[in-house]
Amino acid sequence: MFDRRDLLKGAGLSAIAAALNSTKALALDTVTLPFANGERPLVKYPQKRPMIGLTSRPPQLETPFAIFNGGPITPNNAFFVRYHLADLPYNLDPDKFTLEVKGKVDKPLKLSLKDIRRMKATEIVAVNQCSGNSRGLVEPRVAGGQLGNGAMGNARWRGVPLKAVLDMAGVQAGAKQVVFAGMDGPVSDKTPDFAKALDLAHATDGEVMLAYGMNGDDLPFLNGFPLRLVVPGYYGTYWVKHLNEITVVDSVYDGFWMKSAYRIPDTPDNSVAPGTAPKATIPINRFTIRSFITSVTDGAKLKAGRTTLRGIAFDGGKGIKDVSVSTDGGKTWAPAKLGKDLGNYSFREWKLPVKLAAGQVELRVRATSNSGETQPETPRWNPAGYLRNVVETVRVSVA
Repeated sequence: MFDRRDLLKGAGLSAIAAALNSTKALALDTVTLPFANGERPLVKYPQKRPMIGLTSRPPQLETPFAIFNGGPITPNNAFFVRYHLADLPYNLDPDKFTLEVKGKVDKPLKLSLKDIRRMKATEIVAVNQCSGNSRGLVEPRVAGGQLGNGAMGNARWRGVPLKAVLDMAGVQAGAKQVVFAGMDGPVSDKTPDFAKALDLAHATDGEVMLAYGMNGDDLPFLNGFPLRLVVPGYYGTYWVKHLNEITVVDSVYDGFWMKSAYRIPDTPDNSVAPGTAPKATIPINRFTIRSFITSVTDGAKLKAGRTTLRGIAFDGGKGIKDVSVSTDGGKTWAPAKLGKDLGNYSFREWKLPVKLAAGQVELRVRATSNSGETQPETPRWNPAGYLRNVVETVRVSVA
């Protein structure tokens, strides 16, 4: 509907706003996710192909899972969308946009988008995954957005290292954290504005990025145009969209979205017994290791004989060492062949030729990282439904 040149000129944003606010006209069909009350509308938003709609204000869009069988890179128009606040910056003018860097710095900065684009650019292929991805599959059920497995995506991000900008500003001695805020805001003054923080050592590791590019194009509006934070290996809650404010602080930031929200149990595996509350919590951080079969859907009917299973695996940044597949419900396992390595933060494709006999078959996949982390046979549980990474089972009928 709108090309990137239109967006760079600021055109099209009012039309996007109108489309986002006309939710009744967007519904195309319905899909049913694999859990109770899993019926969802299939909706079409500007710059997006039909997506699974969770909410419309703010927009929350899940990627149809079949997209992940199309290659390791998730197309921009199929990339999931997650907002917390409904007041989106439809009136932003890219030519007037500024990123403010302030706080415990020697030289406060106000950088235009052109300033940032003139800096030396870097690229990284990295997965962005919503903290609540797969929450709808958690048992016993928990509160929060009931998502399937599609609140994730893998892209080639282009931008400048956050470290380069902080070096320009000159971080002062005693600084502890860096706080990030974007242009989206609450519609009520009772709702806390969205801001996230990283420890200074993490913020200056050279990998955290201020991204303006995504898969060779500009960021789609709903994925953070014109600038977003990219935190490889960390859950999407840290990937602040429409980023326009960076503040260096000499304390531990205690805003709502760090102190109260997005917390996980402070236990060895970040879980507690189902139905119980943790005694202590810490902020959610790196991904757990995960793997999926993408070429076959649960409940599919397959022909007996030879077929090739395909899928993806990823973790929080150590990289995938191997992937094993079972065609007998986990009794025996066979090593899959890994696809091209696009970096430790990327999806890693895998494939395995198998021979399936007639009957009801349980297919499973299990990944292991370079650090030796692997997936559990039983799912972990916590009150927020975070960190799901159980060995997934796909049940098929073979005849």
